[in-house]
Amino acid sequence: MNQEPIFGRIVTAVVTPFDSRGNIDYVSAKYLVGHLADNGSDAVVVAGTTGEGAALSEEERIELFTFWRENAPEKMKVIANTGTNVTKDSVALTEAATKAGVDGVMAVMPYYNKPNQEGQVRHFRMVANATDKPVLLYNVPSRTGGSLTLEAVYELSGVSNIAAVKEASGNLDFVSSIVKNAQGDFAVYSGDDSLTLPILSVGGVGVVSVASHLVGKQLGDMVRAYVSGDVIHARDIHLKLLGIFKALFTTTNPIPVKTALSLMGLISEQFRLPMTRADESVKQQLIGVMNELGLFPGIPAGSA
Repeated sequence: MNQEPIFGRIVTAVVTPFDSRGNIDYVSAKYLVGHLADNGSDAVVVAGTTGEGAALSEEERIELFTFWRENAPEKMKVIANTGTNVTKDSVALTEAATKAGVDGVMAVMPYYNKPNQEGQVRHFRMVANATDKPVLLYNVPSRTGGSLTLEAVYELSGVSNIAAVKEASGNLDFVSSIVKNAQGDFAVYSGDDSLTLPILSVGGVGVVSVASHLVGKQLGDMVRAYVSGDVIHARDIHLKLLGIFKALFTTTNPIPVKTALSLMGLISEQFRLPMTRADESVKQQLIGVMNELGLFPGIPAGSA
């Protein structure tokens, strides 16, 4: 449990900033690099769900992969989301990401198509065969309309460079079964901030996080406390952060987190349709919990 996992403990599913014309805002992205490096991110997932990857062209995704690897500190691992619902496209994007120098790739359970177990295994094997980098499976049924089967995960965990899964099913029994039955050193990362501590308790190693944009250091403290055996301190941090965990999912991700980052002055509040700006109730809830945590520079935590 004390061995450092392959992608570290705190992996940020990073947002993609846009400018007012809808183009990727690389100036803001450079600020984000420094912000995340200073606030405890061991790695980033680029162009994933939180990065509005489904709204990016293939060329934009490859440009982002290159940008992050060229600008992130060497110690920060860059994981490229190369998953699509078409195997040949996922393979091509994985090959391009590998050429861009990323440290790993993430591949989502193919959405819309809802492949059966054989299709899942063949899809992910082909993605893994397209790179010499470690592969992070991504299981998020609420987004894809279908779940990886346990048997598929067990089989895929035996592929040499399929190293881990981001588990966002919300099913602790499912997670427990993976930890119990997966082959080798296969790692399980929480894909839900509020379930990080419960997933650690059944053998998970860390989190692919949205909240780490805002509270990365605190999340890192929580994980390290649990790993070192200080379960009570880990619980206390979890409970302190529960409000921000929930506020970031009051409407569809990444709307709340991009709104929060704009309130902090790090990026503009710009999205690509069909994502739209947060309504006032979401903003006010974010302001409340962010204020409680002292996330506004120059304003003491808990001040009105």
